[in-house]
Amino acid sequence: MLTKEKTIGEMVAEDFRAAQVFRKYKIDFCCKGNRTIEEACENKKFDVAEVYSDLENIAKEKSGDIDFISWPLDLLADYIEKTHHRYVEENSTVLLQYLNKLCKVHGDRHPELFEINSIFTEISGELAAHMKKEELILFPFIKRMVNAKQKGEELITPNFGTVESPVAMMKHEHTVVGDLFVKIDNLTNNYQFPDDACGTYQVTYKMLEDFEKDLHTHIHLENNILFPKAIELEKTF
Repeated sequence: MLTKEKTIGEMVAEDFRAAQVFRKYKIDFCCKGNRTIEEACENKKFDVAEVYSDLENIAKEKSGDIDFISWPLDLLADYIEKTHHRYVEENSTVLLQYLNKLCKVHGDRHPELFEINSIFTEISGELAAHMKKEELILFPFIKRMVNAKQKGEELITPNFGTVESPVAMMKHEHTVVGDLFVKIDNLTNNYQFPDDACGTYQVTYKMLEDFEKDLHTHIHLENNILFPKAIELEKTF
């Protein structure tokens, strides 16, 4: 149910189809999902009513999306790691190889490729370190909370004090990577490859676009569902 008080992140958490609408209007629902629609549209050149109308229309359609908001937190953490972390690991390597090749073959005619390559190299490094922190520190603690709650056991306080500390760090790192991808989006003109683009060029741009879409879903599941629920669970001990 749409209300002006709900944040964008809450809307997408309740019905992931809303993400299609926010993508259409280039509204960030993952890193900046804590805003209302009015706040997100404040500096945009479109009518807020159009956004609400599109959201209402999509809500009338039959949904086949997974109801992540109802999942146990340990299952959701496992899903994120095995689906989205694995996607990043597998596709980062391929994209870096393709971007290096494009710089060598097309860099003289399209110098923006060097900047795209540099930015994605930074993104890849940031995500690799980020995901390890989640896999080795944050996710295991979330799973320990779930296990302790199920068994009625006392929760041992972690070295980082409260789950809000690593969550704040992870959300900041999400924003950093999200901002870097905005630069790639602009440099590629929304992933529109030039007329002289070879097959590898076209595939690379499509892979970059898919990578960004997957990252948006990945960050959404953490920022808007996993992290808030983990904070609330910790308060019950």
